[in-house]
Amino acid sequence: MPYQQYGAPPVPYGVAVPVPVPFAVDPATGLAYSDKSKVVAGLLQLLLPFVGVLGVGRLYTGHIAIGLVQLIGHFVAWALFWVLFIFIIGFVFVPVAWALWLWSVIDGIVILASSSPRDAQGRVLRS
Repeated sequence: MPYQQYGAPPVPYGVAVPVPVPFAVDPATGLAYSDKSKVVAGLLQLLLPFVGVLGVGRLYTGHIAIGLVQLIGHFVAWALFWVLFIFIIGFVFVPVAWALWLWSVIDGIVILASSSPRDAQGRVLRS
């Protein structure tokens, strides 16, 4: 006795079946849009560095490694500056902290200016 098949029957060759997506579809590529917003990601990445918190825009879009490098690297550079300031070599870490800050701000500008920034799953961010 053959086994009973579960689920939908197989689709004949050549028939295109639309795939349900939770959000709108990009008309240029036909791919689903991300559930994340380009404006929110760009503003988080651009404005939060001015209060000393870097990489949040990248964490928001799912780019965990880049976000953590920016966030933790900035805090480590400033911590090493203050700890080693007593030994007169802490000034070496100030350019590192400023470089990470500048990277984060430029990253925010790139996210906002890009025509199709993507999240960590490769989906285009919503406008």
